[in-house]
Amino acid sequence: MGDKQYKTNNSYTDFFYYAFRNILVISIPLVIISALILSLPHSSANNSGSDTLTLTLSSSCTMSSTVDIEHNGSLTSGTYIQNIGQTTIKTLCNDGNGYAVYANGYSNNEEGNNKLINTEYPQYSIDTGLAMSGLTSTWAMKLNNIENDPSPTPPTIESDYNNTYGLVPSYWTKVASRQSGTTDMAQGSSFTTTYAVYASSSQYAGTYQGQVKYLLTHPAYPPAFRYMQDIAKWKNELAMEESVQAIDTRDGKQYWVTKLKDGNVWMTQNLDLNLNTYINNQGQEVMKPLTSENTDLNDATSLEYQNGYSDTNNIIYWTPAVSAKTINFNGDRDTIVSDWLLSNTFPASANKTDDTGVGRFSIGNFYNWTVAIASNDSSSFIANTYNNVNNNPKNSICPKGWRLPTISDQSEAAASSTNNFARLNYLYNSGSVNNGTQLQIKPLWFNTRGFISNTSPSKYVRDTEGFYLSSTNGNNTNIYLFNFSNTSVGTAQLWSGGSRLAGLNVRCVAR
Repeated sequence: MGDKQYKTNNSYTDFFYYAFRNILVISIPLVIISALILSLPHSSANNSGSDTLTLTLSSSCTMSSTVDIEHNGSLTSGTYIQNIGQTTIKTLCNDGNGYAVYANGYSNNEEGNNKLINTEYPQYSIDTGLAMSGLTSTWAMKLNNIENDPSPTPPTIESDYNNTYGLVPSYWTKVASRQSGTTDMAQGSSFTTTYAVYASSSQYAGTYQGQVKYLLTHPAYPPAFRYMQDIAKWKNELAMEESVQAIDTRDGKQYWVTKLKDGNVWMTQNLDLNLNTYINNQGQEVMKPLTSENTDLNDATSLEYQNGYSDTNNIIYWTPAVSAKTINFNGDRDTIVSDWLLSNTFPASANKTDDTGVGRFSIGNFYNWTVAIASNDSSSFIANTYNNVNNNPKNSICPKGWRLPTISDQSEAAASSTNNFARLNYLYNSGSVNNGTQLQIKPLWFNTRGFISNTSPSKYVRDTEGFYLSSTNGNNTNIYLFNFSNTSVGTAQLWSGGSRLAGLNVRCVAR
């Protein structure tokens, strides 16, 4: 098995609440998601769970799940319940090397999110924990071997979860394993998973949902996923110009990132985050909020960050205006992008759905400056910040731990220059203003995918230039941007006619 590839793909099969069935899969690594939905009305309520999986075929080890008891929970505030539902996870493996099972929180479709989410009011989530009383609500998980399991080699449950409740992981954590031996493929071995919840007397009433994802791997190949949101933990591990892929926990998309000569870690692929809606308990379509736990949200008090913002328990929430919902469009040059709004008071984003580029060559999404700085109304932001980027907007739609690049009056020759794009052009393109071809190859990989115009009706202008947003403001109609072609480079451009209204690409820099 040493020469095989072990990876997880990003397709999912979802099962609606209360609609459970047996699932048999053939993959290693393989993912099963066990979910808990908890209702906390002012008196009591119901909840449910669902199981979802992701699979790729890599070896003869398989894993399946059966929900034996639905993951329902009903409790009043101030009480503790345990053994909420039961899912049996069965492993079939004829590999003498054995296997390992890892778990990770997966609430709100975000890997590493280990909260119970209030589906209507996300700011009132429940953190993982082991409390059974007191002021703080918690939820936890445990695993059990099955009594009378006929397998001669049942999996070993890690002590933190072996018939005792442990924390729901926020990163891939080993919860069970079988290090060696052969399991009869017709028989297999199994363990169960279940949940416990404590709801404090002050917990906000509502319906709460949480999920846990389980991953089956070869024991010699533990998950080595990097997350964009954990950049502070691993950016110092990168060698100069080393490129790795990292996952954005907000939607599971992977991005190439590289440590560049300016000393910063950059995305070397365009941001492709869609801003989406979901259906709340009243059947209404509402925007999905972003939080400071997954997004570069640092300020909830400035004027441009008051509309749509809240700050609860030191977590900042931003609910984008409906206009920010990502517009999908097809076609090429001069295609009209319907519903694109030309206003600083309307955040907007768009995705070119027929993009044939992949990886570093993907177009990514287009964003106006208002949504790029994670605002619903940027009209109050009119001061020119070119001479002092400390006055730039503090928030962005970049992942947590990342930011929009800055453009400033500082010399690109200075090692600590805040003139980020010019610094890269200086280091990798000899500071040229006449030729941008070096910017489009390794290790920068900037692309020339055009923009969405700032004239009505807005059109997709696919030409031979690239346009990238910065956080540096020019005035109430323009921002400083980076643009280039094969024959020109502009590292501090002020676009006449309102560049704040156009749709440009985004690259993020690690903070």
